[in-house]
Amino acid sequence: MTLNIDWENLGFEYMNLPYRFIARFKDGQWDAGSLTEDATLHLSESSPALHYGQQAFEGLKAYRTKAGEIQLFRPDQNAERLQKTARRLMMPEVPTDLFVEAVKAVVKANHEYVPPYESGGSLYLRPLLIGVGDIIGVQPAQEYIFTVFAMPVGNYFKGGLAPTKFIVSRDFDRAAPHGTGAAKVGGNYAASLLPGQEAHDAGYSDVIYLDPTTHTKIEEVGSANFFGITKDGEFVTPLSPSILPSITKYSLLYLAEHRLGLKASEGDVYVDDLDRFAEAGACGTAAVISPIGGIKNGDDYHVFYSETEVGPVTRQLYNELVGIQKGDVIAPEGWIYKVEISD
Repeated sequence: MTLNIDWENLGFEYMNLPYRFIARFKDGQWDAGSLTEDATLHLSESSPALHYGQQAFEGLKAYRTKAGEIQLFRPDQNAERLQKTARRLMMPEVPTDLFVEAVKAVVKANHEYVPPYESGGSLYLRPLLIGVGDIIGVQPAQEYIFTVFAMPVGNYFKGGLAPTKFIVSRDFDRAAPHGTGAAKVGGNYAASLLPGQEAHDAGYSDVIYLDPTTHTKIEEVGSANFFGITKDGEFVTPLSPSILPSITKYSLLYLAEHRLGLKASEGDVYVDDLDRFAEAGACGTAAVISPIGGIKNGDDYHVFYSETEVGPVTRQLYNELVGIQKGDVIAPEGWIYKVEISD
């Protein structure tokens, strides 16, 4: 099959691919699930996912290597995070085996849509878990749908690995103390739309969210995690119970220490003490790594390494991470899952 896709200019947009996976939970158990060509979910108008936000999602990618093979990056970690979110929202956990096999099945069925190695693109996968069925009171659903769909994507931030600027949000919090900040639930993202739009309107890539308790410490960068490289060479990311535990962030923590030889830690990142950092960036599955050129904080505008050039440590981390994801660098044990494509 010949695809009419401009691989070199992929954005981050939905595309209706031929196949997706769907499984249903009913009477206390998951069915085996299967692939379907139907891109429309059929659910009750009273589904708790629609009224009360009982839904969770994940995001991960499949990559084509230089040899043409296809591989996934740490999908078991996405499965575990979805399970944690499910427990928080009183939803049935999707077993890791079911999650990983569903993802593999979608990649295999749509393998022609995995972008070529040379394009720099990837196949983005969106697992989704929603509460459905005829429920109108505020209570957990009795039935659930787990689905996985996919689309080829390019860079989340236009311009690729290039520094952009962000602005500290003083009017909005990303999450409440002891709330659902550490869960990957849709409501967190819906609440970020307004502050994100205001940041874009003001000429910034996105907002920097502060901790909801004291409003003194950096928590997240839009829908991505923050990291900084101190002037004495330490890799630091914020630590807070209201931060989403990013798989990319924890991968970078490991790589910074074990591949680059840096001291790596999670801790407080005070917004009024940005001078300690020589470099900074945002990281996540969608963004991968986006260098932060500068941060606007009230009347202050702090520039890190450069507003036009990528810092050396940030570039090293990017090359190591992307090299692993695309098969150019040997991965730590257990990080890569191959997807076998039959002829």
